Amino acid sequence: MRIIVPMAGMGKRMRPHTLTVPKPLIPIAGKPIVQRLVEDIAKVCHEPIEEVAFIIGHFGEAVERDLKAIAESVGAKGSIFYQEEALGTAHAIMCAQDSLEGKVVVAFADTLFKADFQLDTNADGTIWVQRVEDPRPFGVVKLNDNGEITDFVEKPQEFVSDMAIIGIYYFKDGAYLRNELQYLLDNDIKDKGEYQLTNALENMKNKGTKFIPAVISEWLDCGNKDATVYTNQRYLEYIKDEKDLVAASADIQNSVIIPPVYIGENAVIHNSVVGPHVSIGDNTSVLASILSNSIVQKESTIKNGNIANSMVGNFVSYEGRQSDLSLGDYNTLKD
Repeated sequence: MRIIVPMAGMGKRMRPHTLTVPKPLIPIAGKPIVQRLVEDIAKVCHEPIEEVAFIIGHFGEAVERDLKAIAESVGAKGSIFYQEEALGTAHAIMCAQDSLEGKVVVAFADTLFKADFQLDTNADGTIWVQRVEDPRPFGVVKLNDNGEITDFVEKPQEFVSDMAIIGIYYFKDGAYLRNELQYLLDNDIKDKGEYQLTNALENMKNKGTKFIPAVISEWLDCGNKDATVYTNQRYLEYIKDEKDLVAASADIQNSVIIPPVYIGENAVIHNSVVGPHVSIGDNTSVLASILSNSIVQKESTIKNGNIANSMVGNFVSYEGRQSDLSLGDYNTLKD
């Protein structure tokens, strides 16, 4: 089993948090988004993961080391491929064509999920979906009476289905997928100016490939600051019974901790109220402050703050007032 993770986008909707790191490396409850994604896929696959292939821009050696370590954390080899320009989902996947062999999960790295199923790896293909109230902003699938996917419909303005595609796909035969993607590129078959995975899926279906849906119980978006803060809240609820969410090395004095929270190694919490739904990174200090429903990353200092529904980056110094913040790395802000 291989996992292919396209993540070359610039993450512009997450600025300023993506100025120094790619969006999939922003932490959710103490782990990068992409690590949460890979671990959750590994759980539902129920088979050993041989390789995790990351398709990235030129993010630098430190990011590449972090990604390879994420692959190793699930017992897999980490591979790095590059997408030089954004030419669509099919093109992105083909940047990792050397890894399109055998059983493959393709997972776009701006979404997380909660699932209560085990993946049927004997199926030709599986599309992760969730029922939504308003399907118009999404790609959706239609099913026949046997529960097989008959149509892929992009952003239907009239109702055809409420089963939205979340951006995770399983293929029993990665080489077959590769050939279908190559056909699109060779014949310059585009949709809205880009090479689209859904065109390959449609061609495969027409040739007899049977796709089935895998319905997840919750779909968590990390597309912007508010969505990411909400995802952090939900993930902390998922894992609230796990041990070691508050590091033993954290220095907590004269403070109230309202779970669920994540507090990283060597964090300092003095004279403060933290929680619920707060994630604090390694070596960050929170002094005489109130924090709720927020993410504060590594090596930062919050003093005299009353912060809610916020994201604060790495190496930030903040001293001030009640706020709804979106502060990127290396900022200093005083009231």
